[in-house]
Amino acid sequence: MKDLKNKLLLFISLFLLATSANAIERTGRLGLGMTNQLKNSLPALSFKIQKSKSTAFGALLGLDTDSKAGGWGAGVKLYRNIFDEPQLNFYGALMAGIMSQKQGVAVSKTGFQIDATLGSEFSFSGLSSIGFSFEFGLSFNKIDDFRVQTVGDSFIVAAAHFYL
Repeated sequence: MKDLKNKLLLFISLFLLATSANAIERTGRLGLGMTNQLKNSLPALSFKIQKSKSTAFGALLGLDTDSKAGGWGAGVKLYRNIFDEPQLNFYGALMAGIMSQKQGVAVSKTGFQIDATLGSEFSFSGLSSIGFSFEFGLSFNKIDDFRVQTVGDSFIVAAAHFYL
């Protein structure tokens, strides 16, 4: 009988802990923010929408009209959550983008960027509408020459979103 009570107590404890350990619910919420992930070094506006508990879609858009060193960049991003914690989720992401970079007054080069990364988005307790991300992985990109680079973006570079 005592063994049964202990098992029941353990089951109830695990059940209660499991329900309280869910990540922040952001399904259907739009995140607006910034990122600096484009390889042409342009800060970009970032948009992210959580379509389900496991999938989110994003877009980024950067523009600089400087006639000597400006450029533009645009991309789309797919996020797939791997696991969740109370104030954090760990995800895999794929990004595909196109970009242009001015290299002098009359020279402008266009290229592409494809990133495959793992990352995490976290929020501070009490500030659940703000999400900070960091990512690491590989980037395949070309503006001048084709390059394969490792990626390690802190939350200052990867993204910060305010969720509406």
